[in-house]
Amino acid sequence: MNTHIDKRCKKHRPVDPTQKVLVKQPSVSGFESSLGVSKFYQLRCKRALAEMLILDELPFRFVENRGFRRFCFELCPLFDLPSRRTIVRELYQLYIDEKMKLKKYFSRSKVRVCLTTNTWTSIQNINYMVVTAHFIDYDWQLQKRILSFSQIVDHKGDSIGKCIENVLIEWGIDKVFTITVDNATANTTAIGYVIKKLNSWQDDGAVLGGKYLHVRCCAHILNLIVGDGLKDLHDSIVAIRNVVKFVKSSPSSLDRFKNAVAHEKIGTKGLVVLDVPTSAVKLRKAFEGLGEEDIHYVNYFRDDENEQKRIGPSNCDDWDNAKVFINFLATFYDITLDFSASLRVTSNIYFKSWCTIRNQLNSLTTEREPLVSKIVVSMQQKFDKYWGGLEKTNNLLILAVVLDPRYKLGYVKFRFDSIYGVEESQSMISKLKGVLLDLYEWYTRFYGSSGGDAKETDDVFSFGVGGGPSDDLEFGRLKATDEDDSLWGMKQQEEDINKAKSESMRVE
Repeated sequence: MNTHIDKRCKKHRPVDPTQKVLVKQPSVSGFESSLGVSKFYQLRCKRALAEMLILDELPFRFVENRGFRRFCFELCPLFDLPSRRTIVRELYQLYIDEKMKLKKYFSRSKVRVCLTTNTWTSIQNINYMVVTAHFIDYDWQLQKRILSFSQIVDHKGDSIGKCIENVLIEWGIDKVFTITVDNATANTTAIGYVIKKLNSWQDDGAVLGGKYLHVRCCAHILNLIVGDGLKDLHDSIVAIRNVVKFVKSSPSSLDRFKNAVAHEKIGTKGLVVLDVPTSAVKLRKAFEGLGEEDIHYVNYFRDDENEQKRIGPSNCDDWDNAKVFINFLATFYDITLDFSASLRVTSNIYFKSWCTIRNQLNSLTTEREPLVSKIVVSMQQKFDKYWGGLEKTNNLLILAVVLDPRYKLGYVKFRFDSIYGVEESQSMISKLKGVLLDLYEWYTRFYGSSGGDAKETDDVFSFGVGGGPSDDLEFGRLKATDEDDSLWGMKQQEEDINKAKSESMRVE
């Protein structure tokens, strides 16, 4: 029968899998398309399917869903849809291919990377460690790659240092600019271990011999500062959290709360989020009304022989403290978001944020509100402990602002003059100039006479697709820096420029 259909039957014409067909080719933005030609490739379709599982974070069994298989058959009957076991092998091969591309790029370009590492213990008491690399490619785009996610024996400095060493050896990285870690004491030992290894591998492995290799995570320090100042507010926050927890404990409780919201004529749907105090503060009257009329609400906070008494219900002081808490921490919340960005450079915003936090703490030391004054004193002590002066700060973070053409050294001098006074400011500016000169001489000594490495032409920042000529439509092509990220970066740049202009006007 097959011989008859394929060779003898005049009515049946087999489809040539290599025959080109007209297709819509999507543009770079993804909103427009143009007409082009393409042909079917089994391997490219399988690779595109693997990329889809990664991008959309889908389970492996998704490829065996009946609806998806039917859709793929109607869309392209020629595509032999793989099973979940086959797609797992394809995903692993994709990982190997991308890893080899990145290792090849590190080997050829000799790019200097910035590392970020963190360790934690899971609820199963298993220690984990992750190492992430940030670097600038030849197109001046910030790239982020997770190099390692593995178990670690313990959280000691030697173990962390050896893990970082193994990652550097595995990926062929011998030039590191900085390593960002939290404030654990073990990390100081780990950084010292890595500095010794980098300096022993080659002379330019660490800039200035690793003097400024250690960068303390700014978001972690800010969290310590805020957390230390809010110890006295802990009971108030817990009390409000418990009343929200009661509302969300059952459908009947939520319905009674919605009725209380309607009775108080509050212009909202009565939806509250457990760990977002701003949503609860807006519904304060509804909670107070619930405490007066709902017996279940009152019994929820009574003593129980079998359980520990819950903190609450919230009283007037708790709500007032929460309101102060929200207004006071708005700036810290915004700065934490800025520090936590991973798709754009953040080193140049450190000094501005540092000045903003310091000025706000200084201005609130004379606050008439006793609660705020008490919080600020505690936070000021923590601030001075970690960010008290140049000797407690990685100077590269301040030099990043000096190299920013919107600010330069004059902006740093103006800030130092207003904070420390002219005399001390001159001494600090002199030290910064010395660091800047040391960096210049170091780079001149190692790279001054070099014309630079040849530009890497391999596209290592995309999921590769194989199986056909490059002039055909490449299904599933994924750029590491897509259009959305570029637009977001442009938006952030415009916001920074506007902030810089307003800052300059205030300075003048």
